[in-house]
Amino acid sequence: MVTTGDRADVLKSASTVTTLIDATLEFAKGRRTSGLLLLGAAAISSRIPGIGTAASLLLRAYRQLR
Repeated sequence: MVTTGDRADVLKSASTVTTLIDATLEFAKGRRTSGLLLLGAAAISSRIPGIGTAASLLLRAYRQLR
């Protein structure tokens, strides 16, 4: 049986992994600053859930608006 705590841990891990993937893609595109920002957000997201996802979304919104 999967408990609510287990689901939260899986979602937190998934958020961290997807932020790491986004950071890797940014480095591959030559966007070092964005990659470092996302890498830092991934590290912090282990303590503050959702910060990596928020950083990714804000970075994408910033690119669309400029």
